[in-house]
Amino acid sequence: MSFREPTVLLGLALLPVALLSYLAMQRRRLREAAAFGNPALLPGLMTARPGWRRHLPVGMLLLAAAAMILALARPQRSVAAPQRAATVVLVNDVSGSMRADDVSPNRLTAAVNSANVLVDKTPENFRLGLVTFADYAEQVVAPTTDRGAVEGALEGMVADGGTAMGDGLARGLQTAQTPVPTQDGKGTRRLPAIIVLLSDGKNTLGVNDPLEVAEQARQARIPIFAIALGTERGEVVQRDLFGYTQHIPVPPDKETLRRIASITGGRFFEAVSSEDAEQIYSRIGTRLTSRPEQREVTVAFAGGAFVLLVAGGALSLVWFGRLP
Repeated sequence: MSFREPTVLLGLALLPVALLSYLAMQRRRLREAAAFGNPALLPGLMTARPGWRRHLPVGMLLLAAAAMILALARPQRSVAAPQRAATVVLVNDVSGSMRADDVSPNRLTAAVNSANVLVDKTPENFRLGLVTFADYAEQVVAPTTDRGAVEGALEGMVADGGTAMGDGLARGLQTAQTPVPTQDGKGTRRLPAIIVLLSDGKNTLGVNDPLEVAEQARQARIPIFAIALGTERGEVVQRDLFGYTQHIPVPPDKETLRRIASITGGRFFEAVSSEDAEQIYSRIGTRLTSRPEQREVTVAFAGGAFVLLVAGGALSLVWFGRLP
């Protein structure tokens, strides 16, 4: 819980002072009663002591004051509000290392299947875009609500070449910031956006540094959800010009992807199997359906203060014939 006017909470410091003052008054009243009356006659004059009932109305009054101070501070809590519209850009690695089969049946197929899960989970009014990168980055599908176009482009991806991750992110960031027409068609606007980056190797080509692009995304308030696909034992088998078989290790660059997510306020995931990848994309899609929103709960605190005040006054009138 947070407060829109937190300085008002300083008023809570007055409540312990009020409580100490009340206790001091009670002690003084007892001393005065003992000094004025004859102790031998008191049992005959007083049939019962009010005990804890004497203090309950005052305690409720103090609680009412605390609730009112909290109400004046305008408390608010975070709730999940439906997301009306947004842009989601998939930035997929299609370098040669995506042919590795440490993720069954291979990394590329696992990436395609899991991305389709995200397509299914994303609300229909969201725009989806697809950017791929290998030796260079390419916007394959501009942000659109046409799910068929995205699914067709995913199925058409082919793994080959190097890893220009920085260029892919830069192209994805540009795509995420693409203005879209307003509902009345008289202008354009920028939708809230996120980038879902999937890669299985280190940045080896291109002119853009991935971490520098991540900083640009942070400034644009576009979080990046980074997924490291593959295992440390992943390798690509290929033949050289002389016909010899080569086993090239292709472990994912987890540290860079983790830093990209951290810089932008997104999240980092590891996928070492196709099931992992599908679950990750499903979780991301579920999160996209709502966004956190701060809503005031001032009325609840003010209402609580009113109830405590009325109840304390009523008890005091019933028990003692006076207000506290």
